Amino acid sequence: MTTSRTTQKVQRWIDLLTTLLSHNFPLTFLDLARGVPQYLADGSVDRGEPSPTLKRMFERDKLELRSMGVPIETIGEEGEEDTSYRLRPGDFYLPYLAVASQRGTLKPKKVDRHGYRSLAELTFDADELVAVAEGAARARQLGDPVLRADVDAAVRKLAVDLPLGAASAGDATYVRQPRSSGDPATFEALSDALFRQKRVTFDYRSMGRDETARRAAEPYGLFFINGHWYLVGHDTERDALRNFRVSRMGAVKVNAAREGTPDYSIPEGFSLREHARSRNAWELGDDQPLEAIVEVRGTSGAARAAAELGEPVEGNPDRRCYEVRRRDVFARWLLSFAGELVPVAPPALVEEFRAQVAATRARYVSGARA
Repeated sequence: MTTSRTTQKVQRWIDLLTTLLSHNFPLTFLDLARGVPQYLADGSVDRGEPSPTLKRMFERDKLELRSMGVPIETIGEEGEEDTSYRLRPGDFYLPYLAVASQRGTLKPKKVDRHGYRSLAELTFDADELVAVAEGAARARQLGDPVLRADVDAAVRKLAVDLPLGAASAGDATYVRQPRSSGDPATFEALSDALFRQKRVTFDYRSMGRDETARRAAEPYGLFFINGHWYLVGHDTERDALRNFRVSRMGAVKVNAAREGTPDYSIPEGFSLREHARSRNAWELGDDQPLEAIVEVRGTSGAARAAAELGEPVEGNPDRRCYEVRRRDVFARWLLSFAGELVPVAPPALVEEFRAQVAATRARYVSGARA
């Protein structure tokens, strides 16, 4: 049976980590490679001259392990023959965990023969265990699949030594999330694509057209705004920068061709921080933008600040122009100004705004909320 590439890679990582942790001194690449069977299979290690292919494999493995938080230390200049590498057990392993009670401190058994005696010890009392369990429970309820996966992984590690099950937070408080935040598998695939700069294809449900289509993009980054995660990237079909809501993405596939080579480069002038900071809810989406003309009828500070988000309309100082992708969201935003900002064009936006006004009025017509 042929071993998959992923399985081979994971085994290579395990062998690499085992070799590093089994030595208390730095190892050169040649010494390190002798402890990794897949590196030895290349044949160049025995000759004392590692091949360029083997060196690239090691550099890729080292980079991926570091991206996962493994603190592999480089001693000397990267790429030189005398460069060596080290992984300190104290930086890699969790500290020994202990539980304090009225009967004393329950300390774990230390594994001396592997040289872990230098690891620190972390002691919890009963109240601290309850705080850890409650914090983990609340974090899970926030609805972020990436955070939930990280919390679950952390609790599994702690629960090996700590009785976290006995310190359950219970069901007294529940944080209810009104929106779907996306599939964890989608986040995992997008994170992989971003790390390796690989193109992705995915099914995407467009809210404006209420249809699902297969899309392709070059990911530039993920950002969180207005309660949603978004992927920003270059839409290869439309040849334009687009924002995709992650919760509407499905069946994400990362380009598997030439997996060690980037498919694209992120433009030097692109800043994810600035891009996310400049977005308003009605600017986000995949629909074609429309020019919305809004009449400013109020003089409150909120109305004046909102007017500054639009562009001036030549010949009419009381009107502003906005680029809008989600007219329903934009109409709700205008509705919050209670008549100080009113759309006058295009007709579809005016109709949407009036429909929302009517629906809001209907909810309060009896003098109480429905």
